[in-house]
Amino acid sequence: MALEYWQAPEKSAETFPRAHTVRSGDLVTRDADVFFYYQGRADDLLKVGGVWVAPAEIENCLLSHERCRRVRGRRVPRGRSYSSARLCVASVEVSGAELQDYVKSRLAPHKYPRDVRFVSALPKTASGKLDRRALKGTN
Repeated sequence: MALEYWQAPEKSAETFPRAHTVRSGDLVTRDADVFFYYQGRADDLLKVGGVWVAPAEIENCLLSHERCRRVRGRRVPRGRSYSSARLCVASVEVSGAELQDYVKSRLAPHKYPRDVRFVSALPKTASGKLDRRALKGTN
């Protein structure tokens, strides 16, 4: 673990509030059996309908759909806030409306993706990880 950020005392104080403590920015939920589930990062939240939403929650929901293999969301301007747009690679033909209804039936209604885009593959870096910069430019 680090002790501070180089020449960034404000960020250091926020991330390392006291000895042996780190605020990572990771968001998790805990169920009744005390299992933790990763929900994304605090700096990756989207404001949808005036409510903050973790994209990972929506992505995980979509991935539980039997015909959806790979999902990644991105921010899309919509008025004063952002809509959660999804990019999805489906293993079998599925409609955007079907995926929207699927999310609405499993999560709070305001969390459904307003814009579903299908792509043949998600962009990757040379090391095989998701290329988030290239994804931002995807129309």
